[in-house]
Amino acid sequence: MVYVYLSIAIAAEVVATNALKASNGFTTLWPSMISLVGYAMALYLLSLSLRDIPIGVAYAIWAGMGIFLVAIVAVVLFRQIPDLPAIVGMVLIVSGVITIQLFSRTVSH
Repeated sequence: MVYVYLSIAIAAEVVATNALKASNGFTTLWPSMISLVGYAMALYLLSLSLRDIPIGVAYAIWAGMGIFLVAIVAVVLFRQIPDLPAIVGMVLIVSGVITIQLFSRTVSH
């Protein structure tokens, strides 16, 4: 169940971060509200996942997948196309998350 919490936390953070972009510095009401609620939800669900997942592993997965997914959504919604070094960096981040999941002894399988 903790990985469900972590997955929903990641999704909430992705929605909140993209709403933050749309909020124009908290000058637009609904994107600002979505951002605040999304971040609160993300942090709460992350805290639930920390019951069984070590903090370093949970945060690496949360942050790494958040970076990758925010970038994908930003391409679609805001037409912000990353350059090659950014793409390579994001592939390395996702590779790190996969490596943690497959090979780390600190992750309960």
